[in-house]
Amino acid sequence: MNGKASEHNGKKVSENIWLCGDGVYRWYYELDMLRNPIVLFTVWKVLGIAFGAVIVFTLLVSLFQRTVRTIPDLWGMVWPFLILIAVFFVISIISYLILAATYGWKYVVLFEMTEDCVRHIQAPKQFQKAQALGWLTALAGVAAGNPAVAGMGLSVDARNTSTSEFKNVAVIKPRRRRDTIHVNQRLNKNQIYVRAADFDFVEQFLKSRCPNAKIH
Repeated sequence: MNGKASEHNGKKVSENIWLCGDGVYRWYYELDMLRNPIVLFTVWKVLGIAFGAVIVFTLLVSLFQRTVRTIPDLWGMVWPFLILIAVFFVISIISYLILAATYGWKYVVLFEMTEDCVRHIQAPKQFQKAQALGWLTALAGVAAGNPAVAGMGLSVDARNTSTSEFKNVAVIKPRRRRDTIHVNQRLNKNQIYVRAADFDFVEQFLKSRCPNAKIH
């Protein structure tokens, strides 16, 4: 690759991102699951919202039925939830460590970005950095006129992908310190991992193509 664009060859647009011959930007990210436990934080956030909603609903029902009249009554209702939250907190950490160990403490994620959407592809647990490089190098030189080759990529089940359509993105949250850009639709939240050297390119690309997004 000489870095020049042509009909048949891709080109680098930043240190680790290729604009491939089929017009798709592609890169991979090797997530250190201990140093950057962003997946675990996401699980905690979801669990926190769920538990919070249940507690508030239960409290409102109790107030409406007047079963909670004093502080001891309130504490008696809340403390079982607190114990349950603590149990789930411990279980989530243990589960995450088991998952991280299964992946060898490294999680390789693949990304494809077009003018209309970005795809977060969860690679199989046995997928390694060398395979990601091979995937990226092969597709970087794909001929734009050969859809059969352009679509080869990886044999990754569609259930292991998360796609964000830019026209539907409501919120963009760049988190540079964690190499993460949250791209959230109303009913679909996506996390785009990108290295520091490529962060500005991806951030600006997303901002310029998501007309309805608020930047947080």
